[in-house]
Amino acid sequence: MATQNILWTPHSKDTNLSRFQGHLELRFAKSFSDYVSFHKFSVDESDLFWKEWLSYSGFKLHKEPERTLDRGTHFSKSQWFPGALYNFAENLLEVGSPNDLALVFYSEDGKIQRLKYSELKDEVLKLQKHLISLGVKQGDRVVGLLPNAPIATIGMLATTSLGAIWSSASPDFGVRGILDRFEQIQPKVFLSVEAYLFKGKKISITDKLEEVSLQLAKAGGSEFKQTIIYDFVEPLKDFGKIHSPFRYSDINPPNSSDKIIYTSISFSDPVYIMFSSGTTGLPKCIVQGGGVLLNHTKELSLHCNLSKQDRFFYYTTCGWMMWNWSQSALALGATLYQFDGNPFHPSWETLWSMAEKESIQVFGTSAKYLSVLEEEKVQVKSKYPLPALKVILSTGSPLPNSGFRYVYENIKKDVQLSSISGGTDLNGCFALGNPTLPVFEGQIQCKGLGMDVQVFDDMGKSVENEKGELVCPTPFPSMPLSFWNDESGAKYKSAYFETYDNIWCHGDFASITKELGLVIYGRSDATLNPGGVRIGTADIYSVVSTISEVKDSVIIGQEYKDDVRVVLFVVTAPGISLDETLIKKIKEKIKLETSPRHVPALVLSVPEIPYTVNGKKVEIAVKQTVAGLEVKNKNALANPNSLEHFKNRKELSV
Repeated sequence: MATQNILWTPHSKDTNLSRFQGHLELRFAKSFSDYVSFHKFSVDESDLFWKEWLSYSGFKLHKEPERTLDRGTHFSKSQWFPGALYNFAENLLEVGSPNDLALVFYSEDGKIQRLKYSELKDEVLKLQKHLISLGVKQGDRVVGLLPNAPIATIGMLATTSLGAIWSSASPDFGVRGILDRFEQIQPKVFLSVEAYLFKGKKISITDKLEEVSLQLAKAGGSEFKQTIIYDFVEPLKDFGKIHSPFRYSDINPPNSSDKIIYTSISFSDPVYIMFSSGTTGLPKCIVQGGGVLLNHTKELSLHCNLSKQDRFFYYTTCGWMMWNWSQSALALGATLYQFDGNPFHPSWETLWSMAEKESIQVFGTSAKYLSVLEEEKVQVKSKYPLPALKVILSTGSPLPNSGFRYVYENIKKDVQLSSISGGTDLNGCFALGNPTLPVFEGQIQCKGLGMDVQVFDDMGKSVENEKGELVCPTPFPSMPLSFWNDESGAKYKSAYFETYDNIWCHGDFASITKELGLVIYGRSDATLNPGGVRIGTADIYSVVSTISEVKDSVIIGQEYKDDVRVVLFVVTAPGISLDETLIKKIKEKIKLETSPRHVPALVLSVPEIPYTVNGKKVEIAVKQTVAGLEVKNKNALANPNSLEHFKNRKELSV
């Protein structure tokens, strides 16, 4: 693999990462010559590394751990910080100074809401007391169908302050998609808004609330207590058939002498339940504990260089793990910025004008968002110089080389562009940015500290400069505690440990570069295998995305004549038709910039590409549709009807 262009180099050695490295060198009389040696220490001495980060980061404990890690006979049975007691919400609410800004919310309609840490704590206390009155206690589930707004943060903090378990989804989910998630975990309380804004329109969800609340009540029986309605757009005049409705604004304010109760829990107790995308069946219910927060603070502080009173923003919904990840910025005493709505309404300027006005220092988004800006040839820097901005984060899918170049040419030249990769399963990253290393075009900067990230070839051998499976052979603090209703652990083991014995196989097709960065080529189950040679879908997307006549695309491998043929579906740009000339251009460009093996056997036109509600392209659903198989859970898709365009295509007959 050829050396890639360097797009950015750090010009300060005074970072949170270098300070923590110096702390460890002094404390243990060690010397790390570079990041590679520091990372090796963090993996080889994993127990020591995480014990020190627990202390150094200021993690608030009610009781110290007896040990750092009890390694189980199986990876999944390992237990972090046995004996320790803490509270999740306390670690987010008690770091920032009372008069510092905790949350700043920008609504699509231009309204701005600002909450100081003291004001956020008052709201959490109010809701906590109400939850206590409903009998919510440790281990109970509270769920939110909410926009990315302060009410979601308040709901999560009030829930976790009691040792209860929080789970959330976005209000644009369909009824079946919501119930496929929440019915499985039988919540005691359901917190929702009455409507949300998107593209300048008010979208009521009261019909959804009626059906969802009724079904949750049926599933939970007497354990289901209340549907709390937060008036987000305008007061709801009629509750209709919503089951056990209660208006958030009717919750009694606390007494001046009241204080938030922080219930002690262990690192083996659940905090979050996260859900897989669910495109191949019911979403998996992934149970996560306090190790998630410890890993988040490591990632935000050391890899993103975020500090107290810095201003942090991530464009996300409450149905994506990046929402949970972003909440942990509060654990550093930073200001968390939130936005809900369409990031292109009324124009591309929406998020960047906020970033400029508020002097945001860390700006996070999806690779898809950056790709749209690139397609539209938006020159952000021509209007917004963004002097405060020091880090841009991108995830959700691999960022192509052209996306890297776009950021530096059209957004800001002097910025650390951190493509990050991990997933819902660990609620964090395996690979991410580094403020002490250069940014190479097309590469994730480094492996995460304390994460034993390797790439295995087909023989199960650890390799570099070769494509293979992304694995993690040793336990890490943010590993799931379990799956919900999986007493035997069979579902958990099946999800991550079937490929290699007792080694976490993440399901990403990846390589470690000669610069010791990482490249993700797509999901392993979506990789192409023509002639027995595995090809990552991201390789082809990175080329196709540079063709102006193509607006979007999806690639699959189709079983054909005892082999696999590559089929590329494209959505052409407005006014462009897919003719033989364009097909030839696409094929030649792919052949020139990748290899002859990557060239699709067929290039076909479709009007739209299917995506999950979290904005991820779903090759597997397309592959199943083309093969005549049923897609088991179309509710996970934002546009399920798009699959109709892939059915019964005569060009695909085998």
